[in-house]
Amino acid sequence: MAIELKKGGDTHRIDLTKRTGSNLNGEIVINLDWSKGNGGFFGMFKSAIDLDLGCFYEMRDGSKMLIDGVQFSHGRGGNRDQQTRQGCYTKSPYIWHNGDDRGGNAQSGENISVNPAGVNDIKRMIIYTFIYEGAARWAETDAVVKVAVPGTETVEVKMGQQTSDKKFCAIAELNFNGDNSITVKKLVTFHNGHADCDRAYGWGFNYTAGSKD
Repeated sequence: MAIELKKGGDTHRIDLTKRTGSNLNGEIVINLDWSKGNGGFFGMFKSAIDLDLGCFYEMRDGSKMLIDGVQFSHGRGGNRDQQTRQGCYTKSPYIWHNGDDRGGNAQSGENISVNPAGVNDIKRMIIYTFIYEGAARWAETDAVVKVAVPGTETVEVKMGQQTSDKKFCAIAELNFNGDNSITVKKLVTFHNGHADCDRAYGWGFNYTAGSKD
């Protein structure tokens, strides 16, 4: 049974020391899934909705970065054992984006994997999504972020029927407490792109225009 954070600011603490089961070393998966908007009779008259999953992250040594499909397009990514703009699973930052669902056709959406071996080296993450192309049709997405830790209940943050005309949404914040625990917080705040979200949450990056084409 999943634990749903229903209101902005709601939190849930995941204690990794209290996990049960046989897969306690399995990866932590942050999943974004949504209704692709191209099913059914009426769906034939609508273009598919393409959301992109990304994250800001900060390490305990003070280093910061962000990972999303625009950043690691054009061959700037790699496999989970390489340190690239797609992240790295087996060494710092212990965070790896599984790849861009460019067409919005994947059944399971997009995923970011976090290595449990690195949870005490990571300080915080903000999980975000944005609409790469087209109008802001959030109400049609039914988007949900799930934080799945093997041996614990999955934590869900649902976007709900949002009507904002801004195309960038910070959905959840993950605070890594340094004691083998993670606190998940519901955000669901809307912004005019990466830089606007950056200013709202104090990351301090500089931005230039990018493209996946």
